[in-house]
Amino acid sequence: MGRNAVETVLGAVVLTVAGIFAFFAYSAAEVKAVAGYTVNAAFYKIGGLSKGADVRINGIKVGTVLDHRLDPKTYDARVAMSITPEVKLPTDTVASIASEGILGGKYVRLDPGAAATYIADGGKLTKVKDFRSLEDQVGEIIFLATGGAGKAAR
Repeated sequence: MGRNAVETVLGAVVLTVAGIFAFFAYSAAEVKAVAGYTVNAAFYKIGGLSKGADVRINGIKVGTVLDHRLDPKTYDARVAMSITPEVKLPTDTVASIASEGILGGKYVRLDPGAAATYIADGGKLTKVKDFRSLEDQVGEIIFLATGGAGKAAR
């Protein structure tokens, strides 16, 4: 009977330590949504961008992807982002979808412009670069390496 009590106490200690570790990892990883103003953008394709993904400027997190949905009229991917209030985005800011690596996740990369006016809450980024997947890039390389459409028609 004494062995069961020891195992129960040891199990409780292990679960407590695991809970503390999970809390620390969550708070240190900055996975919480950034509170701020909302900015929208329309992309042709977003390549697996997920809700909660980072929005970065020069590699620094300045926001979070709040939502993405399909526009039923244009069939573009509409992305809503929350940007921290300290960061004011010029109206000529360029948004693009970037990858953290071959196996990494996707994030929104912002390249601020030099306009004197700024995007307001609920505003839209009009300059976007569409996502180019690894498959698209490899296909282009193969197409160029084989001589393009001229050789494919033979």
